[in-house]
Amino acid sequence: MTFGNPLLLLTLLVIPAALVAYRLAARRRMEYAVRYTNVDVLASVVATGRPWRRWLMAGVFLLAIATLCAALARPHVHRLVVNDNATIVLVLDVSGSMESQDVKPTRLAAAQQALHTFLAKVPARLKVGLILFAGEAEVATPPTTDHALVGQAVDDAGYFRGFGGTAIGDAIATAVQVGLRSAGLTGSSITASAAPRSLADYVAAKPRAASTLVSILFLSDGHQTRGVLSPLAGANKARAAGIPVYTVALGTTGNTTMRGFPGGFNGGGGAVPGGGFGFGSRGLAPDPKTLRAIAERTGGKFYRARSAGAVEAAYSTLGSKLGRTPGNIEVTSWFLAAGAFLLVLSGVLSALWSPRLP
Repeated sequence: MTFGNPLLLLTLLVIPAALVAYRLAARRRMEYAVRYTNVDVLASVVATGRPWRRWLMAGVFLLAIATLCAALARPHVHRLVVNDNATIVLVLDVSGSMESQDVKPTRLAAAQQALHTFLAKVPARLKVGLILFAGEAEVATPPTTDHALVGQAVDDAGYFRGFGGTAIGDAIATAVQVGLRSAGLTGSSITASAAPRSLADYVAAKPRAASTLVSILFLSDGHQTRGVLSPLAGANKARAAGIPVYTVALGTTGNTTMRGFPGGFNGGGGAVPGGGFGFGSRGLAPDPKTLRAIAERTGGKFYRARSAGAVEAAYSTLGSKLGRTPGNIEVTSWFLAAGAFLLVLSGVLSALWSPRLP
């Protein structure tokens, strides 16, 4: 905890000063002759038997004074606070393998529900964008504070196919471009296919700017089968820009059926009996090794989700963390409220426990 005006903490000296004054007054207490005929009534108003009550009332009152004195110094606490300029770019794989039913009802449907959970968790004033990808990447919604619009694009994700295959590296590079532009950290000259050197030079000019403003949340279920950039080449672009990528590998082993593809599946290129642009059964299996490497290289975190509940839990956790940065918030009002409560409490205890005439 820190204080905006630490010198005002000296007001706490009023408490030991009051205690010293009380002790001095007690020693110099004068004796008075008391003329009172009813000794029994006089004895009934003398506090005896429960001295702890007197000490408790005094303790509560002094604690109230101490709390109010601390409030004068404007206390602050260190915690995660919402960064109003932050951007979160969601990247969702919508290739054909996402229709696999090893995650019920399908991998895509489970991912869509998890994204809605994420949107419900993130602060309303954060900008969120959505990129859909299969054999190519497309910006479904640019970063916006209209989370309902993003949610609608999530619901419509099943209509996008982006040719066949899974282009993980290109999707990450597109997300980097979108995130930097949203945060105002780059001009139109930097594109998803720009050389890593240009991004590195940019970040060198504005150290750690992107890492505090942009995060990428990436969900895929398969191996890369198409695209210009390899997955780690895309990760290198995110790393050069200082953008963490949080990856979620959705799916089990790949030994699964697919809704709408009774004749088999060619691993991202579509259902092509006996040939075509196919990659065999491995297209149905998630690639946790590559997605983990992407997260580790960019400073993000990897999640393995084998069920709809697991992917939703991962997105819920990320929704509570992303878009926030360490910072100080003033809690003077908390101290004032606590001090007022303690003053009222001490008054109530005094009214209940102080001796009174019958």
